[in-house]
Amino acid sequence: MAASISTAARSGAAILSVLKPVAGQCVKRRTRLFIPARLAHGARSCLYEHVRAGYSDKPELDMRAVCEETDKVVANVESRKGDLRGDDVRQIVCMWQELQAMRTEISELEKEKRHISDMVKALVVKHGKGALANISEYTQSVQRGREIRERLNQLCPREINLDQEFYERALRLPNATHPDVPVGDESQARVVELVGEKKEFDFKPKGHVELGEELGLIRQRHLSHISGHRSYYLRGTGARLQTALQNFALDKLQQRGFIPMVVPDMLKGAVFEGCGMQPNAHRSQVYSLDPARFSDLSLAGTGEVGISGFFMDHAVNFKDLPVRTVCSSTCYRAETDTGREPWGLYRVHQFNKVEMFGVTADETGEESSQLLEEFVCLQKEIFTALELHYRVLDMPTQELGPPAYRKYDIEAWMPGRNSYGEISSGSNCRDYQSRRLNILYEREDGSLQYAHTVNATACAIPRTIIAILETHQTKEGTVRVPRALQPYLGLEVIEKPTCIPLKYIGPNQPNQPPRPSPKTR
Repeated sequence: MAASISTAARSGAAILSVLKPVAGQCVKRRTRLFIPARLAHGARSCLYEHVRAGYSDKPELDMRAVCEETDKVVANVESRKGDLRGDDVRQIVCMWQELQAMRTEISELEKEKRHISDMVKALVVKHGKGALANISEYTQSVQRGREIRERLNQLCPREINLDQEFYERALRLPNATHPDVPVGDESQARVVELVGEKKEFDFKPKGHVELGEELGLIRQRHLSHISGHRSYYLRGTGARLQTALQNFALDKLQQRGFIPMVVPDMLKGAVFEGCGMQPNAHRSQVYSLDPARFSDLSLAGTGEVGISGFFMDHAVNFKDLPVRTVCSSTCYRAETDTGREPWGLYRVHQFNKVEMFGVTADETGEESSQLLEEFVCLQKEIFTALELHYRVLDMPTQELGPPAYRKYDIEAWMPGRNSYGEISSGSNCRDYQSRRLNILYEREDGSLQYAHTVNATACAIPRTIIAILETHQTKEGTVRVPRALQPYLGLEVIEKPTCIPLKYIGPNQPNQPPRPSPKTR
């Protein structure tokens, strides 16, 4: 021991190397790019990997509420769909408490280490390097410095691993639930409002597929070899109807002060997870691309993801709130439950949608609820202008996605299906997304506060087409165009085309026509 002390005394750098900042090195390692192995609990967090790679700040989850109201959080988790249960919440709380205790110990050791380092430097100045070996205060300081270093060498790797496991679990917690939300499955949805009347027909109404084929608007047959199951073509007036609906919705929202945006369809998994979607989940609706060619990229199922990414790691000025944005984008859904609605436009892999997204303040706690009500009123204006009968539903707990604090669905009456069908939804996410994606606003005094986010569908094109075709069909087989769409479509009535439909000559038929004979020259 004396020999090692004597060696250390020959160099001030060697003396201080005993006290070099081990924990600081551990902190630096957090910013390096890595792909962690899947842990024992099976969770993997794209968002955490994104943070560890240095692209974004770490999410600041509201663990105070989770720890202080654990029973309430457990009840909320149990009332929702998903694989999380009450024991998972309690384990997350225990991990958080252990992590905080470990960080407190590391912080205290770092503070003591700095104090010892300053004391050793003072002894070197006072006595000189050569006399340090005979000073007991110095030898005790060096010994304590070694003990601190050894303890930090134990704690820092454990803190890093525990931090990773905690976030990979805690990021899966759902949002809190509005106290007025019904508890249960979709059968418990509460009808808030009925708008319009069901249209009465003096004939048996047709479904949208039959109407679309007869009018030359939709083709869904013989496409599996072209674009796979659940694909479709819109043709002629059908294609123009899609454009008309998009422009009609965009015009109405821009007149109300919404900022139009064009958003990317391919986004990183971190943005999906920050929005509350799990791109790596076994039964995820998210389309993930080949990771060998497109690292960590997926196709967006809603414009909400792209707009959220626009605000990620940015602060909005308080005077600009609420920020209302709108985009028209192509959306992609895996639709893994292929037993439901296998035919028609109701459940398809790819479709266009006009999406509203709002960022607002959290000063009174009511700003986002008010913005959601505003969005729902705009949805009602759009569907009333399209002369549809619909109902507004306050959706129950099992129908809320993880980020939703409250969600309203709008279901239009679809006579050909003889049922209501969802054509729109709107959700208040409060600070769930903003805490994960670091979306903040700057107050007038310069302080930062987590924003609240709200999203709502203005027009999901295929389902709105279903409602229009089936609601406004006539006995003659034509479709009356709603007055609000006539300037966009340039038509009052959609009539049967004069051209002869394409004739299928492919192999999947009992009597395939013969191929053309070779030409003679």
